[in-house]
Amino acid sequence: MTLDDLRVFVAACRAGSLSAVARDLGRTQSAVSQHIRRLEKETGAVLLERHPRGVSPTEAGLILQVAAADGIAGLDGALRRLDTLVRDDGGSVRVTTGATTVRHFMAEAVVAFRGSHPRVSLEFQTENSSRSCFEALAADDLDLAWITIGAPVRGIEQRPVMRLPWVLAVGADDPLAARSSLEPADLAGIRHIRLPENSTSRTHLDAALDEAGIRISSDTSVADWDTALLLSELGLGHAVVPALPGWQVPGTDGPLRLVPVPALRPLAVGWAVRRWSSLAPLARAFADEVARTCVARAGASGQP
Repeated sequence: MTLDDLRVFVAACRAGSLSAVARDLGRTQSAVSQHIRRLEKETGAVLLERHPRGVSPTEAGLILQVAAADGIAGLDGALRRLDTLVRDDGGSVRVTTGATTVRHFMAEAVVAFRGSHPRVSLEFQTENSSRSCFEALAADDLDLAWITIGAPVRGIEQRPVMRLPWVLAVGADDPLAARSSLEPADLAGIRHIRLPENSTSRTHLDAALDEAGIRISSDTSVADWDTALLLSELGLGHAVVPALPGWQVPGTDGPLRLVPVPALRPLAVGWAVRRWSSLAPLARAFADEVARTCVARAGASGQP
């Protein structure tokens, strides 16, 4: 059993496809299969279940996947920090997050961090959901993941940074745009622009609406908050979105209005890591800078 065997196995569990792993690693599918067969021979257990469209870990495979992913991630992080010490090139901080998160939550922090750590490399890996961020954090050599805080995830520590109140985004000529705030019942008749079903924020919003006894219809789906805002501005529907740092609520200038819905339970966002106690000092410094600037922007705009 080699470290390479384990790397290939963890990659196969995450991708759900041996051919995808072979393509990503620049190897043949036969070579990838050899790694899996060697692990199965040494452990005496079937680790992957083959399906017509891919593979998935068996019960035994899940046990090995969790242990191997945690061990590989920790080892990769240690090797990277050792390399930084040897080469003295300033090091790097690697972050995984959603497509629009850097602009909404990290822009000021990136500038401030670059000013205080000019030789440090900042690397961002984009994922399309908090779940994908968790998987990337567990499988890859990443330091931090910016996520929507959700249910506990094995092998991952989550740390909330701020709680975002919900607002209704509507066109300026919509009857609801003149309101200073809304009750959940006011949302019953809206034409909702919803987020993807696999997003944690969508799950959280659905739960908050259920708590209020509200069901809203939807015939439009988008991948991110920015697209939801654009469609609302164009008059194609209403978007219930979290009030991001720096937004003026209630209201905005121009054709879009943001109306608070204070009775809905706020959305918590923040950091996820494999283990805070082993986080590299540079990564911890970047995480702290993002938290500081987010809270400062929210406070300056009057958000709670």
